Amino acid sequence: MSTPLSARPMPQPTSETAAYWAAARAQRLLIQRCASCGHCQFYPRAFCIECLSERIEWINASGQGRIYSYTICRIAPSPAFEARLPYVVALIDLDEGVRLLANLLDAELADVAIGARVGVCFEAVSESCTLPQFTLLD
Repeated sequence: MSTPLSARPMPQPTSETAAYWAAARAQRLLIQRCASCGHCQFYPRAFCIECLSERIEWINASGQGRIYSYTICRIAPSPAFEARLPYVVALIDLDEGVRLLANLLDAELADVAIGARVGVCFEAVSESCTLPQFTLLD
């Protein structure tokens, strides 16, 4: 079965990411923490990238952080994104010390800046998929 060209690409959960996506549907942002060394990590993995332990647990993240870097997309990568233009894709440093990539929603482009405080919000993009996104707090 083929996907229409205008369909927005959707994440494909794996055994390592299923808990993350289930929590997002419940509007919770999860990250992993190693039960052996306490290291927090994102993206989800089956082992700790610090000590290689397989004793990984999921914890609720605060959902707050700062913009590490960003770009403003003014050309849609596919027809599915044309109505969103221009939009911001940002690297977010969460207060827990992990970095993730997400869109910045409902922001005036002139207000977007490296170091700006952000908070998580959740965008339901289908019945089965909710994406953690961010909004400016400052």
